[in-house]
Amino acid sequence: MLVRDLMTRDVTTAHPEENVRWAANVMSELDVGALPVGENDRLVGIVTDRDIALRCIGEGKGPATRVREIMTTEVKYCFVDQEIEDVAANMGDIQVRRLPVLDRDKRLVGILSLGDIATSDETEQAAEALSGISRPTPVISQTPYFPIL
Repeated sequence: MLVRDLMTRDVTTAHPEENVRWAANVMSELDVGALPVGENDRLVGIVTDRDIALRCIGEGKGPATRVREIMTTEVKYCFVDQEIEDVAANMGDIQVRRLPVLDRDKRLVGILSLGDIATSDETEQAAEALSGISRPTPVISQTPYFPIL
């Protein structure tokens, strides 16, 4: 089965100059956790609910902050004609729950989520991807944090 058979085709995109409030409202209305960011007919980033929480709110920025300031610019993606099995394995390896889908001209044509795979007949691939995504990240420090009072 190919990515084109499972991907979501109707994808709302954000422009880098939109503000975070707009992006959060759209994500809430659509019940999604990410919006691809496009400019001049090209994918230039992706903004996720995690980006909003960590890079905006966590850093003391407000809702008027531009998407460009907090989006992830190193976007992982897949191609519309790739095999689901390969893409699902890659999603697990790189620990992502969703990937923008590009055509071979590198234009956005959809988005593929773990949910798209899980609700298909490709449940084995979904389980493999989820296993990789859920893998714990390496511990940076073993030293417990005790604030000085």
